[in-house]
Amino acid sequence: MKIALSICIALCLSTTAFGQVQEVKRDTVITYGDNKHQVITNSFWDNWFIGAGAGGQIFFGDHNKQVKFADKLTPNFEFNIGKWFTPGIGVRAGVNGFKIKGATQNGSHSTGERYDGKPWEGYWLENQEFNYYHIHGDVLFNLTNILAGYKADRFYNVSPYVGLGWMVTNDEPKQREVSANIGVYNTFRLSKAVNLTFDVRGGMVNDRFDGEVGGRRNEGSLSALVGLAYTFNKRDWDRSKTTVISYDEEQLNALRRNVNELAQNNEALKKQLADAKHTTVTDVVVEKQLLAAPLLVTFQINSSQVTNEARVNLGFFAKAIKAGNQNAVYNVTGYADKGTGTTAINDRLSKERAQAIRDVLVKEFGVASQQIKVSAAGGVDNMHYNDPRLSRAVVTYAE
Repeated sequence: MKIALSICIALCLSTTAFGQVQEVKRDTVITYGDNKHQVITNSFWDNWFIGAGAGGQIFFGDHNKQVKFADKLTPNFEFNIGKWFTPGIGVRAGVNGFKIKGATQNGSHSTGERYDGKPWEGYWLENQEFNYYHIHGDVLFNLTNILAGYKADRFYNVSPYVGLGWMVTNDEPKQREVSANIGVYNTFRLSKAVNLTFDVRGGMVNDRFDGEVGGRRNEGSLSALVGLAYTFNKRDWDRSKTTVISYDEEQLNALRRNVNELAQNNEALKKQLADAKHTTVTDVVVEKQLLAAPLLVTFQINSSQVTNEARVNLGFFAKAIKAGNQNAVYNVTGYADKGTGTTAINDRLSKERAQAIRDVLVKEFGVASQQIKVSAAGGVDNMHYNDPRLSRAVVTYAE
């Protein structure tokens, strides 16, 4: 019969698509880089430190080699402030000094007492003593962090440094000389903020600083001081972090297969619709006792929207209902795919899908409302051919 042929064509044009939206599982993992030298630079006001120390010093003047070590040893005091720009590089500015002791032949800074180091007649030395202070700026290189990598709780760090300074004595004869400095700054961690320090410094100035020009081109000092340093604001360094987002590969592959399959189905539907434009459907007369054959309409995931292709099928179906037994009642049952979505979502979707089909039949194609009964089955396992797409559907059939 021609009406049966029309219904078969309508069934062949039924669309298939996604059901409820699938959420791909993903995990966020924060990892720290393996590069032990790489850290995040802190702000300008972080990693500042202040320090103070005390110790001893000797001065190397023109005649001080004639003086016993104990006679030229003097106290020395230091105060400084600095900043670490990275775990390996820092700067500081400070002042140190107190007294210089030695020997003089021309009487510069003499105490008036003869030094007994040279007993023969015609050659003698006098004790020398004068006050001084030394302003200096240093660039520090934390060799431990540079070579071994940054470690926040490392007990010992060694930092060689170089710098320039300004060495001054206001005792007569007054002198002010530029100094060149090298040294080793050792720190021992007592707490997160406090370090014990041991600073060994060598400084070099012009030969005239002690008021006497002799056989030396330069004079210098050597000091060793023990002290404390306090670091304030942010004291450590953060390691660089990498955020890794991982996805469930199996779900991704399943989505890729679904997309490819939908693309193929879409092309097939386009071809069928194009061919249908050139096909003439002949109106047929159906005996009143005939019932319309069951109809399956599928939906996209998480959707109750009736597509235009499905409306073509429903138009044929409505014509068969109106031409058939007017006392027949058709059950419009909605379904959802149990494999995706929650129970609440599937219940809602199955009801909305069934109602959408009823609205098209009654409101668009004029089927009598008393002939349509709506029901919903919620989420179901694969109903046809083990294909979950055929469970995202509405089935309409005569009771």
